[in-house]
Amino acid sequence: MNHSASETPATLMIIDDHPLLRRGVAQLLELEDDLKLLAETGDPEEGLRLAAELDPDMILLDLNMPGMNGIETLKRLREVDFAGRVVMFTVSDHEEDVVAALRAGADGYLLKDMDPDEMVRQIRQAGLGRMVISESLTALLAEALRNQRSKPVAPDVHSLTQREREILRELAGGLSNKLIARKLDITEGTVKVHVKHLLKKLNLRSRVEAAVWAVGRGYASPEGE
Repeated sequence: MNHSASETPATLMIIDDHPLLRRGVAQLLELEDDLKLLAETGDPEEGLRLAAELDPDMILLDLNMPGMNGIETLKRLREVDFAGRVVMFTVSDHEEDVVAALRAGADGYLLKDMDPDEMVRQIRQAGLGRMVISESLTALLAEALRNQRSKPVAPDVHSLTQREREILRELAGGLSNKLIARKLDITEGTVKVHVKHLLKKLNLRSRVEAAVWAVGRGYASPEGE
């Protein structure tokens, strides 16, 4: 597949405490003209500083690091309103880790043992504003949500307004707020408000839960590229 070279490449940063892995990913990205690595560090604190300074489009964030772990780093990034995508990049395929990362606001969860070409493809998808999850984890995620259904209030799509349903459908396609706003011709702020309302009505804690729930119910399915 030949990707179109966009005017400006998507910018990335890596926060991971394994130097060899950082170097490997850096070399992989050097071969792509639409992906540009701005910085890499093994220190989460420095990562937070660099994220604020360089404002990359996307951060690849390791889950298990000494000191501050990936979830804590992710929460800190969201607290300071980092607007880029944050994709967890880890060896852990444990259900609790995946769910915890997505609840904390991750835009994706990729496993380090994935094929390099597949990894580049997923990073590119994340750069387009789509949610990315290693294929082997989707069944696990759906199962995790199913087991959670002991909640007192089950999600009810009928409680949503027409606009909220439209947005839920786009969430299920993995689209970011920015892309949903463009597609529905409304502002990104309006999309944020709608997402907040629909999550509350559905008794779900994150946009990823809403997307997985919607896909699982056959209410919406991700669009193909």
